[in-house]
Amino acid sequence: MTSKKTKIVFLDRATIGPTVNIRPPGFNHEWQEYEQTAAEDVVKRLEHAEIAISNKVAITTAMLSQLPNLRCIAVAATGANMLDLSACKEAGVVVCNIQGYAKHTVPEHTFSTILALRRNLMEYREQVNAGAWQAAGQFCFFNRPIQDLHGATLSLLGTGTIAQETGRLGEAFGMQVQYHSLSDRSDSGLPLVDFESLVSTADVLSIHCPLNESSNAIINAAVFSKMKSTALLINTARGQIVDIQALSDALEQRLIAGAAIDVCDQEPPAHDALVMTLAKRPDFLLTPHIAWASENAMQTLADQLIDNLEAFVAGEPQNVLY
Repeated sequence: MTSKKTKIVFLDRATIGPTVNIRPPGFNHEWQEYEQTAAEDVVKRLEHAEIAISNKVAITTAMLSQLPNLRCIAVAATGANMLDLSACKEAGVVVCNIQGYAKHTVPEHTFSTILALRRNLMEYREQVNAGAWQAAGQFCFFNRPIQDLHGATLSLLGTGTIAQETGRLGEAFGMQVQYHSLSDRSDSGLPLVDFESLVSTADVLSIHCPLNESSNAIINAAVFSKMKSTALLINTARGQIVDIQALSDALEQRLIAGAAIDVCDQEPPAHDALVMTLAKRPDFLLTPHIAWASENAMQTLADQLIDNLEAFVAGEPQNVLY
């Protein structure tokens, strides 16, 4: 298998930071990479490829039928919702992904946003810059609520590695941590609660589950109506899990105290998208899908990506998704 050159095409190299080193695979290969790839260019660029690397570029069932040489799709991320896994399996194309690389960076980002919102840091910063502290005329200035994390309830939607690491940080802050599993992982050993209890008792509701039929728009108007008015919503998973119109209504009606969103249903969002309007609010924090993107995590991702390629070519594929 290793005597001839294996052609590898990376469709969206720009999704991994430019300072991250991607080591050459340890087998005879031809490497070709593109910063980005539009849908109409996928088939042409993968025409002779045996291995495709994609972070977010979709490789559809129709495309697969035109790529008889393709034997492996290496997803340069954990989520693979841009692929039809059943179609890949039927076509004999192995799909592998990256696992565990974001178990520190996503929880740290999550708590950065939780702390910013619980302590109203963004609004205080704006007021300080506007001279409100000097106008108050005393040594401290406080006109917005500041909430501790200690004793608060952290509700985690998901029970995977990232959810558990987020829970561990919550426990370190003295929070009461609880989980809900959409896949009914009753054997996880975690403190599981039903979905209604998860959302109704949350001081912070943080989403760490994959996007699928059961999670699509699961955070909707009905959920917001059951949440505490002092609660926060954090989403670092997938944009489609949260009904953005329902979130906008919940913030406007003060059904919840704030939200931080790192993912959108369209990325980047249009300038006139609702999420961009929300980004102007002091109780809403929008970041550009960077929860996963610390230098350390991206290097771990790149190393594991090449490990996956080498394992596949050696006939022992790892991190296979079906």
